[in-house]
Amino acid sequence: IKIRKLHSVWRILTLRYSSFLHQRAIMNRSKRVALYFFILILLLFGVSALFIAVNWAPDKPVLQLRAQWAPAPSAFIDINGLSVHVRDEGVRDDPVPIVLIHGTSSSLHTWEGWVAALKGQRRVISMDLPGFGLTGPNQQDDYSSPAYTQFILALMDSLKVQRFVVAGNSLGGEIAWQVAVAAPQRVDKLILIDATGYLFVPTSIPLGFRLARISQLAWLTQHTMPHSMMESSVKSVYGNPEKVTQELVSRYEAMTLRAGNRRALGIRIKQLNSGTYAEKIKSITTPTLILWGAKDNLIPITYAHQFKRDIAGSKLVVFDQLGHVPQEEDPASSVAVVQDFLRQ
Repeated sequence: IKIRKLHSVWRILTLRYSSFLHQRAIMNRSKRVALYFFILILLLFGVSALFIAVNWAPDKPVLQLRAQWAPAPSAFIDINGLSVHVRDEGVRDDPVPIVLIHGTSSSLHTWEGWVAALKGQRRVISMDLPGFGLTGPNQQDDYSSPAYTQFILALMDSLKVQRFVVAGNSLGGEIAWQVAVAAPQRVDKLILIDATGYLFVPTSIPLGFRLARISQLAWLTQHTMPHSMMESSVKSVYGNPEKVTQELVSRYEAMTLRAGNRRALGIRIKQLNSGTYAEKIKSITTPTLILWGAKDNLIPITYAHQFKRDIAGSKLVVFDQLGHVPQEEDPASSVAVVQDFLRQ
């Protein structure tokens, strides 16, 4: 009996000790997991802090950028309380000036090649749209297509231009055709370059645009700018990325850093309404030239043919080796087609 009792006590003690060891092992494992998690948090914090420190890029006041990016003949014109960066060049008595409208996150500089070729015979007007370039954000935070359409008409009124040829690339193309719809009596000819307007499905979106869509990253995207990200974004819209120079990337960086532009881009993306006004395209009767880069991965060439079908009498020219910005990637070839169109 004593032996059995001792055996029972021994078993109880053994079980309790085993339970103690098991619980201790669980506690040790939990402590290890907590330690590993703490180390991971520290690493993530360290990497994030290092990323921010290396890529820190605060906004720059427009006055700091003007000297390099707004030399003569640049001027700043007040349009409804907004100081608009404009270049008005060429033949002053041209009765029908050419108006050039850039795309998202671009600036009037994208047209410099075209302006150089056209200003000997025509008056050429280019501008930085609200939210972009040296013009910067508007007080209303309104970057919708109708707002841009009214902006272009207000700018033409300010410059006392009644009738004009309007050309636009990407977002600028959509603004151009909406101006032709809103004021057909004022638009002599329409030129669309890889224009938006339809509900489209891109095959590739520049990294900067993808990040700007993520509202949780707003603070990060508005205070940092990795050079590699900007370079990648610019290269993604070229048919031949080797044409992208560091000087070109620096220009895009400078325009992006203009105070308020990064915040405005986030707002603009939230206000995107691709395809909302597409039915109006069929109402266009203005003589229209459509230019498209076959290697455009942002707005595929399918939409060039859709514009061609929907605008009666329009002409389509495709550049096999170019991307989303033909006027910038190869200004000589693209403007030559435009000059032929203008002579007709």
